[in-house]
Amino acid sequence: MASSSSRSRVAARRSPRAAPRRQQPPPRPAGRPVLAPFAAVFGVLVAAEYLWLAWLLRDPEVGTPWFVAVPEVLAVLALAGAVLVVLGRARAWVLLAAVSVVLVLCLLGTAALFGVLGLGAVVAQTLLLLVGPLGCLVLVVRRPVREWTGPARATRSPDRGRRTQRTG
Repeated sequence: MASSSSRSRVAARRSPRAAPRRQQPPPRPAGRPVLAPFAAVFGVLVAAEYLWLAWLLRDPEVGTPWFVAVPEVLAVLALAGAVLVVLGRARAWVLLAAVSVVLVLCLLGTAALFGVLGLGAVVAQTLLLLVGPLGCLVLVVRRPVREWTGPARATRSPDRGRRTQRTG
């Protein structure tokens, strides 16, 4: 009687292409990237522009209304984002980018308003103020700064998150 085996005697067919390799992420730089301090300097410039905007909106005869407090709070957030980017805290670049985008939109709206009113020189000055938030935005969204402030930068032990079986 012939023996029937569950395995075929024919060799398994293989693809001519090589199997995909597991790609490991590139090694992260050991120190702070060069762009992080520059992004922080532009973040401080964004905070200064917010404070200047708050100073322009204030009325010395009235207390601090809400429309003056909003730029002050955004200036504090910009300063906090600049400090956190230098320290490399997780997702600090998102805070600095969001504050910069808000300032860019405000300045563009102001320039459009002055343009409609026919004040060309003021439009040019307003557009000149875009250097701060656009510079901050360009620097903070670059890959070295994002990786420096990424959430995975913190080192974790390999056992973290696993539950161990108790014996006893």
